[in-house]
Amino acid sequence: MIEIREVKTCSQRREFLNFPNKLYKGNSCYVPPLYMDERKIFRKDYVYHDTCEDVYYNAYKDGEMAGRISGILQRSSNEKWGQKRVRFTRFDVIDDFDVARALFEAVEKWAREKGMEEVVGPLGFSDLEREGLLIEGFDQMSTFEEAYNYEYYGKFIERLGYAKEVDWTESQIRYPKDPESVEEMSRMADFVLRRYKLHIGEAKSGRDFLKKYADGFFEILDKSYDKVYGTVPFSDGMKKLLIDNFNLIIDEKHAIVILDEQNRPVAMGVCFPCIAKAMRTAGGRLTPLALFRVLKALKRPEVIDLGLIGVDPEWLNRGVSVIIANELARMLAAPGVKYADTNLNLEDNAAILNLWKRFDETRNKRRRSYVKKIV
Repeated sequence: MIEIREVKTCSQRREFLNFPNKLYKGNSCYVPPLYMDERKIFRKDYVYHDTCEDVYYNAYKDGEMAGRISGILQRSSNEKWGQKRVRFTRFDVIDDFDVARALFEAVEKWAREKGMEEVVGPLGFSDLEREGLLIEGFDQMSTFEEAYNYEYYGKFIERLGYAKEVDWTESQIRYPKDPESVEEMSRMADFVLRRYKLHIGEAKSGRDFLKKYADGFFEILDKSYDKVYGTVPFSDGMKKLLIDNFNLIIDEKHAIVILDEQNRPVAMGVCFPCIAKAMRTAGGRLTPLALFRVLKALKRPEVIDLGLIGVDPEWLNRGVSVIIANELARMLAAPGVKYADTNLNLEDNAAILNLWKRFDETRNKRRRSYVKKIV
């Protein structure tokens, strides 16, 4: 017997949050989100609740927790793109199609009640959350920023009538093998800096970087990501949330800002030491041991996660990307660093995909966002 219950009680919320850790117990590729952050989605004052409605469902089979899903009506996104959509997210399920079908039927029913015409996902409240369903690379450990899922998820979703809307790829990039290409990249970066009278911004620490450049960073992100799939405008609450998260793990050695003559940012990038292994072993909880491992990873990273990279659209065709590439090469050349994970890149984003060709690249994952008409 399969039963779907809307999440309303404290015990149901705990079941919702804890289910993925139980489902993926012993799976070396799964990396949980930070539990303390996930709990915030149930708070009335959660930063996204001023622009969104959300619903959460647990599935039970023969009385045992068997799956979960969330639906999000992201009004800002619908207004921006002229759509009537509900997003699905936080979908996890045992290997049972009937349970998956019951979960999606609950979200689709809720979406119709809200007057919506499509269900799309996996997409979170914004593109700052985990998004996309893994469809290639099931043997690869997930990054902290993205979710892992079993291969049968995609098969279930497609059986339910969902079709591909967009794909993202992920790559591992290593320091270039060819010394001449490194020298050429450095010369080109110096040339672009001199030609357009640009310079690299300095900061004493990660917090100092945010203090100096956060406003310009968000301005560039709003401009450069304006037409990117799934994005929503930055609210003040979103900015504060992002800065609070950055403050925990940002390091000035892994942050890039390119400034013009008036010290205005024209391009920026933020990377992070990978903390996936530390979070995996702790089940997403920041225990004293997990905190020790996180601090160790921050001090001596073996892997770097690429976070956000933005270029002012007015500067896109002036070679600024080669400066970013050169700075990334500097990070990859640091002692102990093995490679960087790019995280999600839209498969038709030629500019960013061409950027990775300057490195020793291995494309190792693919993710998908699905869509289904429900009326």
